[in-house]
Amino acid sequence: MFVGMAIVSVPGALGWSKEGHIMTCRIAQNLLGPEAAHAVEHLLPHNLKGDLSALCIWPDQIRHWHKYRWTSPLHFIDTPDKDCIFDYSNNLTEALLFLSHFMGDIHQPMHVGFTSDEGGNTIELHWFRHKSNLHHVWDREIILTALKDFYENDMDLLQETIEGNFTDGIWYDDVSSWKDCDDLLSCPNNYAVESINLACKWGYKGVKEGATLADDYFNSRMPIVMKRIAQGGVRLAMFLNEIFGDSEEGIASAT
Repeated sequence: MFVGMAIVSVPGALGWSKEGHIMTCRIAQNLLGPEAAHAVEHLLPHNLKGDLSALCIWPDQIRHWHKYRWTSPLHFIDTPDKDCIFDYSNNLTEALLFLSHFMGDIHQPMHVGFTSDEGGNTIELHWFRHKSNLHHVWDREIILTALKDFYENDMDLLQETIEGNFTDGIWYDDVSSWKDCDDLLSCPNNYAVESINLACKWGYKGVKEGATLADDYFNSRMPIVMKRIAQGGVRLAMFLNEIFGDSEEGIASAT
């Protein structure tokens, strides 16, 4: 099974951290209809017992192996410096095996960041008291800080909060619009547009080389990160339900 996904290349680091990818896949799996759930379980190795999240970081783990080096550029999108516009023309990759991972990548705003700074990778700074870079702040620092400060390092609790926000919480009225696109091939273009807009408005804004990012940046950007993880999970479920025959399956409640 394959599905087209609009992804073009730029050098850089990984997408969401393992935590972000795992939560994206868990959220999606909780929203699968019966046919899609059965198909996904059938495609996974038996020892994983149907847990899609166990393979969500696999594309990051193998991207530098000789056999899979061709996949490395697929994790990123190249946006011309200061353009703040994503324009997709003729680059598709068809790989259902990577779909779950790439759905997470395309929702990480700095993965559609500017070419010259490699999506924030070359913008070195401090996250509170330790060294980091802007890309890594969005990949993992914000998630880890949220886990430590608000969720006692319990990723399950954070995931439940994210799911609650779209099942009956602050994002409930927005969820139907998250599925809006003409067809599955055009959807990733919309997601990339969202990401570069967020990168410009929230990622790069007010950030300079050598800066120290702390409470103000964290508190204002954390809701963006959590919403993007939610959107990635909801949309991955939409793709898999469409592919495997559950296109009418609702997404109003996570189980």
